[in-house]
Amino acid sequence: MSQAVARRISTNATVFPILFMISTVHLLNDSMQSTVTALFPVLRETQHLSYGQIGLIAFMMNITASFLQPLVGLFADKKPRPYILPFGVCFTLVGVVCLALAPNFVTILLSVTAIGVGSAIFHPESSRVAYLAAGSSRGLAQSIFQVGGNIGSALGPVMTALIFIPLGQKGVLLFVAAAVAGIAIQTFVARWYSSINVAPRPKNTAAAASSALPRLSSGKVKFSIGILVLLVFSKHVYLSSFTSFYSLYLIDDFGIGKQSAQWYLFAFLVASAVGTFIGGPLADRFGRRNIIWLSILGTAPFSLLLPYASPFWSAVLCVCAGFVLSSAFSIIVVYAQELLPGKIGLVSGLFFGLAFGLGGLGSALLGEIADATSIGLVMKICSYLPLLGIFTLLLPKDRELHGQGA
Repeated sequence: MSQAVARRISTNATVFPILFMISTVHLLNDSMQSTVTALFPVLRETQHLSYGQIGLIAFMMNITASFLQPLVGLFADKKPRPYILPFGVCFTLVGVVCLALAPNFVTILLSVTAIGVGSAIFHPESSRVAYLAAGSSRGLAQSIFQVGGNIGSALGPVMTALIFIPLGQKGVLLFVAAAVAGIAIQTFVARWYSSINVAPRPKNTAAAASSALPRLSSGKVKFSIGILVLLVFSKHVYLSSFTSFYSLYLIDDFGIGKQSAQWYLFAFLVASAVGTFIGGPLADRFGRRNIIWLSILGTAPFSLLLPYASPFWSAVLCVCAGFVLSSAFSIIVVYAQELLPGKIGLVSGLFFGLAFGLGGLGSALLGEIADATSIGLVMKICSYLPLLGIFTLLLPKDRELHGQGA
């Protein structure tokens, strides 16, 4: 098997079966993770939670993943350990079971922390697998990987409407099957990953090609990473305002029913999944920087209008915002991997960790602001975040980036 893998790598072929498998596990992982936010309307009533407590639940899950993911990536850069892939899903399984049975707020926090640990192990190593299986189509590969997660997240509102409102908190137990399936698929992927690690790699050829190309300075690389961090901040804090509070905003400000409000959020997340899948191939064709710029800054017209729209136009605008915004993250990860090509695990862990951490911090802070003021004000404040996409223009152009030998 390792010889076949080596041939695929040497010809820059994309290994689609592996990409589809990790995308499927991403779908399963993020659907289990989205049970947390999907439960918010139910938990607010049954556990009598405030907006601040709801934000803290999201914060605990995301901040756990945020701190651990760069460490997992750095650890794997030094010595890849493929079989931590199924091991990570085991933590998610424990968290799902505990969440379904959690009797109080503290137990819920412990349950979502376990889910955060599972995500911390899953994301950086699976992103590395996507990089290894990508061949010459890195944007497409990351999009295939990411779209699974987007679809899994999109299932959250559907789960609220069809499962959690009728069945309540214990409906989370249905996702034990998703965890078991994830463990089985990741075990197969881990075997392929092991064969990659022992397969011969053309290091000398790559090094020679790299030395013939112009390089970015260390300062330029650090500056570019800082810009990418700012862009992740703008995207994921805005995204957290949707996933944690948009349905509650519709319920409180427009009087929309709990089940109906979930379909608005579902529309936003489905549009995000479609945009993610389209964004990667566009970046491969038209350039990473161009699509990042278009994705984040291009969301601003929709985000700025949305807090002032009627329920109908709110649905239209949230679909447009989700579609345009969603493609950015997978391309940012690929751009950062090409800035630092020798540190794939660290870069993947850092940016996935930032996405989780900033989303968690955003949820906690926005929840406190909503308690002190109103949920409508939170939506207005967040509507300005996509304007930070203008800073994309400070990133090196793609031809400069590729001059680093990525």
